[in-house]
Order: sequence, then C-alpha cells, then structure tokens
Amino acid sequence: MTFSYSNTKRVRYVNLGKERLVTVRANDGRFTLGYPGAKRLHEFLPKPENRVVVMEEAVPFIADGKNAMAKHVISADEKILAEDEVFVVDESDNLIATGMAVLAGCEMLGFNFGTAVKVRQGVNKK
Repeated sequence: MTFSYSNTKRVRYVNLGKERLVTVRANDGRFTLGYPGAKRLHEFLPKPENRVVVMEEAVPFIADGKNAMAKHVISADEKILAEDEVFVVDESDNLIATGMAVLAGCEMLGFNFGTAVKVRQGVNKK
C-alpha cells in the first residue's frame, strides 16, 4: 500500500499498486471508496451491512455510473445515514457500484422519486 499526502501533510489517497482504494475527504476526514476498495470491503462485510439493493432493470444504468434512484431500491441497510459511503448491489448481492447515500436507509424505501445514492464509480466505469 502507498499513501499520497496533501500539501498539509495529511493522508489524501490510499493506493494498492495502481488502484485507488480510498480517498480521504479534506473537509471532514471521511473516506470515499474507489471501486477496488469497495470490492474488498464488500467481500468482508456481511449482508445487509452498508448495502443498497436495486431492481434488476436499473443494474445496467447504475453499473455505467448513473445514480441509483429511490424508486429502484428494493432494500437498504437501516443503519445507513445520508452521506455514508454505500455499496449498490443487485438482488444476488453482486457489487455494481459504490457511492454516497443521499437518503437514510429507511428513507430510501419510503420515497418513490429522487436520488437514493449518488454513484461515484460503477463496475463498468472502473
């Protein structure tokens, strides 16, 4: 693993080889996951932790990097809070994207419109 530092000497990126696993956000110190980092974490964390499950019809769009809409959410971890990093998965728990939750997990199921997850990176856009 290698670490890249900002001008203020704080960790900014965590890389494994040429793959970016994590970026540390400068304004609040929270992590944003790159797809390789999300893949590793997804394999480690048990279902349904940090997962947003979407309908099969939305999978191709989300895999291409489009946002996950609330009307396509089938289930979501109730512990998810807005602005948390989450995994977007299909019904078989295959990781299709990583991104930031716009809504809390319980809200994702209650809304029929709007964005549920702002996708950072889909499986097809690695």
